Amino acid sequence: MSITPTPADKFTFGLWTVGWQGRDPFGDATRPALDPVETVTRLAELGAYGITFHDDDLIPFGSSDAEREAIIKRFRQALDTAGLKVPMATTNLFTHPVFKDGGFTSNDRDIRRYALRKVIRNIDLAAELGATTYVAWGGREGAESGAAKDIRVALDRLKEAFDLLGDYVVSQGYDMRFAIEPKPNEPRGDILLPTVGHALAFINELEHADRVGLNPEVGHEQMAGLNFPHGIAQALWHGKLFHIDLNGQSGIKYDQDLRFGAGDLRQAFWLVDLLESSDYQGPRHFDFKPPRTEDFDGVWASAAGCMRNYLILKERALAFRADPAVQEALRAARLNELAQPTLNKGETAADLLADRSAFEDFDVEAAAARGMAFEQLDQLAMDHLLGVR
Repeated sequence: MSITPTPADKFTFGLWTVGWQGRDPFGDATRPALDPVETVTRLAELGAYGITFHDDDLIPFGSSDAEREAIIKRFRQALDTAGLKVPMATTNLFTHPVFKDGGFTSNDRDIRRYALRKVIRNIDLAAELGATTYVAWGGREGAESGAAKDIRVALDRLKEAFDLLGDYVVSQGYDMRFAIEPKPNEPRGDILLPTVGHALAFINELEHADRVGLNPEVGHEQMAGLNFPHGIAQALWHGKLFHIDLNGQSGIKYDQDLRFGAGDLRQAFWLVDLLESSDYQGPRHFDFKPPRTEDFDGVWASAAGCMRNYLILKERALAFRADPAVQEALRAARLNELAQPTLNKGETAADLLADRSAFEDFDVEAAAARGMAFEQLDQLAMDHLLGVR
């Protein structure tokens, strides 16, 4: 298979990714601002499918209505020329100081109302540009101290916000779903809905739960010490993987946003294996930051590397699954048994209790002595990942 990306691969990037200027808490920007139109042109040349944005990425905060319309018109023309799609959009409720205590869960009621208006305004633009997914990352929805936030009440306000936004997209007839993006911390000390599991539980309480799913990010789950492919598998099991953010992360530390494939390469391999064997049809969205050491040549090399690494891992994963030795190893590891229901069709608890082979006559010691053959299977995966099979 080819490792040259094409739009058919559905690779997408946020304006804020390649457009990151390299500013961090300890240092000023190392690159100038990047024109969104240039971003569209360059990503199309690299083989990307689409581009995504926060409202403030595209339209500087505080722009007049006339300035806003001119920017949108120019951006739309660039999209049309390059043939790029806008499958997803989101709202920045974290940069401006007004959101220092959050947007949807700020203790200040007037700020919450302003946040909702800001989101609705950008939902309208997202719908106009063809986006069908609206991501919600609550980076400032959290706290640093115990008494500062009643978390139960904050969750009430968060539910109120999602219910209202759900009402709005239904009333407007928009073909749009919401995707919650969990993260455990940074920039807040503790962020609400920190993991895939927390977000799934929250979604169940919403009025428009069918329209709300997940946008998990590699680094965010790994910051909590969790297995990202396992989280994605559960999101898929619930039918809630609406979008995904791909990047790299090396362990439990700050959010590194490395290019995809950097950091934990084994988890990246299993993630691609899972996505490519599932029914997920959405974009493969890269939410990374080119290191501040790079000039713009390095920025585009980093973006190209994200797509190249995904395609290499896809090729390795497909080869792994097609390998007869792997298929035999999977049988030795009894994955085929795991796929069999534990109870026979129509079997009841009474039937199970009556089955002496399930307990009274079960040879516990013989079963305990069975090897699982997992090491051979895992080494085969490593051989494919390293390209020696």
